[in-house]
Amino acid sequence: MDKSNRLFLKSKRSFRRRLPPIQSGDRIDYKNMSLISRFISEQGKILSRRVNRLTLKQQRLITIAIKQARILSLLPFLNNEKQFQKNDLTTRTITSLKKK
Repeated sequence: MDKSNRLFLKSKRSFRRRLPPIQSGDRIDYKNMSLISRFISEQGKILSRRVNRLTLKQQRLITIAIKQARILSLLPFLNNEKQFQKNDLTTRTITSLKKK
């Protein structure tokens, strides 16, 4: 094949369809922690619709379920694990300095 004909050929990439994040049997509820935890970032923020690949109705239901779980103390409002680790390190160094 000469170079002029090669320009018009489509590349043969495999098209792989992703599975939807919420299956038809999944119930969006504040008690379903395994489902809800998939839509929260490491910092504890609710992920956007583009990231989640959800429909508008599903995103609304997920948001309501997350907020209900936070109010009922099933989920933290903020995920401050890193902050707690920093505080532990600073208190350890301060106490070790005082002992010397």
